[in-house]
Amino acid sequence: MQIGIIGLGRMGGNMAQRLMAAGHDVVVHDGDAEALGRLAALGAEPARTPDELVGHLTVPRVIWLMVPATAVANVIDTLSPLLDTDDILVDGGNSHHRDTRYRAKSLAEKGVAFVDVGVSGGIWGLEQGYCLMIGGADAPVARLAPLFRTLAPGRGSTMAPVPLGNDSDTAAEGYLHCGPAGAGHYVKMAHNAIEYVLMAAYAEGFELLRNAGHDRQSPDELPASCDSPEAVDYDFDVAEIAQLWRQGSVIRSWLLDLTGEALAVDPALIAHDGRVADSGEGRWALQTAIATETAAPLLAQALFQRFTSRDQARYGNRLLSAMRDGFGGHGPSSRR
Repeated sequence: MQIGIIGLGRMGGNMAQRLMAAGHDVVVHDGDAEALGRLAALGAEPARTPDELVGHLTVPRVIWLMVPATAVANVIDTLSPLLDTDDILVDGGNSHHRDTRYRAKSLAEKGVAFVDVGVSGGIWGLEQGYCLMIGGADAPVARLAPLFRTLAPGRGSTMAPVPLGNDSDTAAEGYLHCGPAGAGHYVKMAHNAIEYVLMAAYAEGFELLRNAGHDRQSPDELPASCDSPEAVDYDFDVAEIAQLWRQGSVIRSWLLDLTGEALAVDPALIAHDGRVADSGEGRWALQTAIATETAAPLLAQALFQRFTSRDQARYGNRLLSAMRDGFGGHGPSSRR
């Protein structure tokens, strides 16, 4: 297929490369001339402006946005007058599902389909594929199936789950049409809420291991008092324990893989300052939990813990930062 991609950051650039490697015709645009040149050198057709990108695409067009949620509205305002009936506009960023529903309704009035795709996979998606959570009308989603199949890990990949016996289920390939417009972004919001909690759980567990040896802590990390410190005087190798838990443990996961890798390189996590940002989806998920009267105390605590990380650099916060760097390339040790 032919596709236009706007936004060539950590995710968008790698997605363009994965599509090109499978033979898709990719036209790209980004305000960063260096990013644009890098993709052009790899075989993409560069467009200096959104107008130029639209002009390079044959009708009916497919344009995929990989821009921050705060930029989506402006990009749509720029593109909307340039699009024709049966064109498809895809928002692959982390937009709020309510905004997505409004945008889909507005674009439908001029015959343009709006598809929302929650994308998970971080900087590793180029090699291992992306998990795609899709919202939108049936017809445009079906039209985009070749792109979804290329971007997703696919059956038999190293990341593929154990088959559940439904050969027609695209979820086993790594992509799923979750429902109408907004559904993809809603599912991604829930996904990120779980991600927050899992990361917080790992951070607390490893901090518990590390704090067992009080002589290994810096003075500012020592508790004000500790009953029977000799009872917890262990010298754990946290990197080795992470490696151990990856082998058959019930808590093994990709996040644990990233944790083990980070600890093997830097057990004290000196390269990380402990400040853990949030992309906004955790806040939206908590707001939605309140609106739907869904009890989500673990999410609330995990989100607030990220807030506290901006005032202190405890070991657990540095581990959260290391995990976030591992899958998203958000920190100083990004490899890509």
